[in-house]
Amino acid sequence: MTTYELNVNGQPKQVNVDPSTPLLWVLREELKMTGTKYGCGISACGACTVHLAGIATRSCVVPVALIGDRKITTIEGVGQDPVGRVVQDAWVEKDVVQCGYCQSGQIMSAVALLKATPKPTDQNIEESMGGNLCRCATYVRIREAIKSAAEQI
Repeated sequence: MTTYELNVNGQPKQVNVDPSTPLLWVLREELKMTGTKYGCGISACGACTVHLAGIATRSCVVPVALIGDRKITTIEGVGQDPVGRVVQDAWVEKDVVQCGYCQSGQIMSAVALLKATPKPTDQNIEESMGGNLCRCATYVRIREAIKSAAEQI
């Protein structure tokens, strides 16, 4: 076991875990932040997406030992950011959520997209969101919410 000092949603957090522990499990099990979801464990579905130094990252495959001093933002903290807040509001406005399981990862990817490309094309949205799977198939509403958020930022 190794002790790690992490910056999660702007707050210092300390955990004592095996260095190979994926960030997802550090967040969920050690820090009790359950908004980030486990979907596949192989970086294929996007349910576990968080921001690592501002980049949308699949937390299920990133060992805590590789985090270093990079800032971690989760779904619990993304609303503190103006773009994150606009995206969350657009998700509600467009009634995106059905079961909701994938939505934290969807929102985290959408925020990263809009920060990098404030006025995305349909192609930008497809490319950025393509790795986020939704079993309920709310993809049309996800795209509408992203476009709505882009108009507001």
